[in-house]
Amino acid sequence: MKNELPKRKSARLKGYDYSSVGLYFITICTHNRKCLFSNIVGAIHESPENKLTEYGQIAEQNIKILPDRFNISIPKYVIMPNHIHLIIEISNDNEKRAIRESPLHYHRSVIDKMVGFLKMNVSKKIHKTYPNKIWQCSYYDHIIRGEKDYKKIWEYIDTNVLRWENDCFYNSEMEQ
Repeated sequence: MKNELPKRKSARLKGYDYSSVGLYFITICTHNRKCLFSNIVGAIHESPENKLTEYGQIAEQNIKILPDRFNISIPKYVIMPNHIHLIIEISNDNEKRAIRESPLHYHRSVIDKMVGFLKMNVSKKIHKTYPNKIWQCSYYDHIIRGEKDYKKIWEYIDTNVLRWENDCFYNSEMEQ
């Protein structure tokens, strides 16, 4: 059939339960890497500041409600101009989660539900003043495996602003 949509390949680790107790590194990007959430101000080689825009503040407000909504913790995150990095910790797989949704969505993992909730709520608020698409489809995830991996990711998030011009997400043509 010529009207069939192409099948997207999942970036998720096949057979892995993303609701399992553990630590996860998540990256969510804006559509076409449009710089919407913050501006990096100051010399990159000195002490640049990451100043959240109005849209970045909306994203941060919604990140802060995720732990209560999904029974997770977020020990570290950064909101960059065109992407968000988060470390997510799922600490008790057996505890009932406070997710209210259709029974048709039970097969989705906590991480999928959390990212979907974040994207949906940020989009709703931003679309009041910005009509364009906000998010890239899907998201990047990495299952954190051990203390060394955790420390490396923590430092990566911590120093993301310092490395902005060399970051794989940076594109000076897409700055606002």
